[in-house]
Amino acid sequence: MTKTGEVSRKLLERAKRLIPGGVNSPVRAFRAVGGDPFFVVSARGSHLTDADGRDLLDFVCSWGPLVLGHAHPAVVEAVQRAAERGTSYGTPTPDEVELAELVCRTVPSIEQVRFVSSGTEATMTALRLARGATGRDVFVKFEGGYHGHGDSFLVAAGSGVATLGIPGSPGVPDAVAGLTATVPYNDLDAVASLFKRHGDSIAAVFVEPVAGNMGVVPPRRGFLEGLRSLCTEHGALLVFDEVITGFRVAPGGAQELYGVMPDLTTLGKILGGGLPVGAVGGPRRLMSKLAPEGPIYQAGTLSGNPLAMAAGRAMLETLLSMPAVYDTLEAKGHKLADGMISAAAAASVPATVCRVGSMMTMFLTPDPVWSFADAKKADTGLYRKVFHELLDRGVYVAPSAFEAMFVSTAHGDDDLDQACRAWKDALIAVMASKA
Repeated sequence: MTKTGEVSRKLLERAKRLIPGGVNSPVRAFRAVGGDPFFVVSARGSHLTDADGRDLLDFVCSWGPLVLGHAHPAVVEAVQRAAERGTSYGTPTPDEVELAELVCRTVPSIEQVRFVSSGTEATMTALRLARGATGRDVFVKFEGGYHGHGDSFLVAAGSGVATLGIPGSPGVPDAVAGLTATVPYNDLDAVASLFKRHGDSIAAVFVEPVAGNMGVVPPRRGFLEGLRSLCTEHGALLVFDEVITGFRVAPGGAQELYGVMPDLTTLGKILGGGLPVGAVGGPRRLMSKLAPEGPIYQAGTLSGNPLAMAAGRAMLETLLSMPAVYDTLEAKGHKLADGMISAAAAASVPATVCRVGSMMTMFLTPDPVWSFADAKKADTGLYRKVFHELLDRGVYVAPSAFEAMFVSTAHGDDDLDQACRAWKDALIAVMASKA
């Protein structure tokens, strides 16, 4: 197992006295893979530098938003300029309008957008809006889908909840959990059956159009189209959680990639250029129901704060101005995924790589992965060992078998070659230790 450096170890000791578990987001605690987390002091391009001076090739990319890599000059300059003008005003700013125009031009289903400060806030707002618009209380989510840590969304959730083996969460009242219906991802028949029994009560279906929090799991052919049809038939809203996929898998997100239009879309990650931000968007007929235009209340003092708006604008303008950038990201993702598959074959390790564009997960199982139940068949004990072998070789991947790897425009061919070699050597070393 990787030994945490002395500086990181001392920082963790201090943090544990002041912060629950020593971390401010549970998956950072490395509980799923064992050992202690390292502390990062700087990053640039595709690399991190930890508090002990170790250089790491990064495929976590702040859990997805850094599609241009760390400290991209355009984003850094935009944030610096914004900070010089002031960090928060509590009033509207021109960048809010500019970024809103950019989002509405780029994401097919969005005519209006409301900025918030996190993905969790975005999904909470979308749920309240869906309930207020339909007059119904129940909503549907998918097992292993993660939509932030709002009470209603923690039932059968993925991401850190799955990583830590928590079935839900104490503190979520049964009455709230009872309004959440869960079905397996990619199981359209289960959704249809649910609508047949409870269609008049269902306000919305929330789905990651490409699951990213049970590991990456793509939608089966016809799954998203089927959800669209069922929601339309029964008067429920279809909500795409594109916090991860938005601007990552295509300019207009997964809805552009698959040609399926949701009623509401939640965004985050790339939208903030690495700063805290989220958004909910949709057609005017729904968005106009939010206060102050409509009766459904939502607010946030730091929503649309100038630093996040400047960073998001710089990130999206730069990304969307790069010629054939999504073809480039697709090629990089393909190369890394192929290398990982070859590495597993060389080590005689049963593995499946699920990938959509520049996001992917290697599941250490020989079986196809189409749902959370399939994902949970993967050998998490083996992943734990592989994680540390990779870290020893200077490659940082998610400290959880139920998360995604991300490739950025900053990852060059040498980076990808290094990662593929590291996967091969790590898998061979783990298998040799078992012999």
